[in-house]
Amino acid sequence: MNETAPRAVRNVSLLAACQALMMTASTLIVATSALVGLMLADNKALATLPFGLMWLMTTLTSVPAALWMRRVGRQAGLMTGVTAAVLGGSLCTLAIFQRRFDLFCAGSMLVGAFNAFGQQYRFAAADAAGETHRARAISLVVAGGVIAAFAGPNLARVTRDLYPLDAFAGSYAAIISLYILSFVVLAFVRMPPAIIPTVRITAAAFALLMTRRRFLVAAASAMLGYGVMNLVMTSTPLAMQNHGFQFGETASVIQWHVLAMFVPSFFTGYLIERFGALRIIMSGALLQLGCVLVNLQGQEQWNFVAGLMLLGIGWNFLFLGGTTLLTTSYSGAEKAVAQGLNDFLVFAMVTMTALGSGALHHAFGWNAINLVMVPFVVLAFGLGLWLHRQTMSNAKAPQPV
Repeated sequence: MNETAPRAVRNVSLLAACQALMMTASTLIVATSALVGLMLADNKALATLPFGLMWLMTTLTSVPAALWMRRVGRQAGLMTGVTAAVLGGSLCTLAIFQRRFDLFCAGSMLVGAFNAFGQQYRFAAADAAGETHRARAISLVVAGGVIAAFAGPNLARVTRDLYPLDAFAGSYAAIISLYILSFVVLAFVRMPPAIIPTVRITAAAFALLMTRRRFLVAAASAMLGYGVMNLVMTSTPLAMQNHGFQFGETASVIQWHVLAMFVPSFFTGYLIERFGALRIIMSGALLQLGCVLVNLQGQEQWNFVAGLMLLGIGWNFLFLGGTTLLTTSYSGAEKAVAQGLNDFLVFAMVTMTALGSGALHHAFGWNAINLVMVPFVVLAFGLGLWLHRQTMSNAKAPQPV
């Protein structure tokens, strides 16, 4: 390990707690953002615009966040992001009180900027654990989202009518507390200073990464898995409302979905070590294809629950498989560039699906949302299979003596 074992365990545990707090807030936003947008926007087709702008800001901030952490360290960098989140949550709350869609969009963008920093929790855990236990450390930090599965939807449900005349204002006030608590937890993280060779950040450095098969498949797996998941997840509250479900039922479906996203993290790291990242990536793509099949069978509550659970497990395999594969695709000097570029590509895809899901659902409906998933899922499976065969072929090739 890079550190003594007790310190590594302590840091990974604290980072998992921060991940849990971030995902609790994110899950609450997933359950409520489109509904708040529907309430505040004059044009109802723009209901998911704030959620899309949140991911757009995550995309645009991904590379700067990675480079900022390279300059000031993980702890200070993460605290910078949390500060932006507190301000963003405050603006969202104020926007609901004042019935201002533009202010809600602005607050969502600040929360999105924080999410770019928060995505580095898993990479910080990889640094803390060292190469041998890297996959498990990444999985355990992401497993912090299990708490979010219970806390996020229930917090949304409890706080929805905290201010009877301003639905969801209490929900967004609650996330401010979650972000403040994250700041406190981060104060106890003690990451060792990273010893990274000096490297110039140039367009050529990014271009070099894009020529590597491992990097491309790793980034594409996370991009496609996350994009598909976000497209369906963002549309679910709108689809359920259109089919007459109450908010409590929608929150319950989101809860099952988030559980499916993060519970597998307790063993995904072991599965990656046992079977390899590429097999896990291909399995994730098949699970998301199963989600499409279930969702197209009907719009009963069991369809939403089962479909989104398959979607969540598939995301977990694709995202963690891709992240683990990514960490084998760069040198220490390229770490910030590779991690920043990966997250930029992933969240560019997430942004496009978040921005498009509301309009797509408004124009064509739930079934169209699911059919759009199919080519992306098939592509994720095909890329994993291609690199797996390439790797096996190279391993069988005779070595020079």
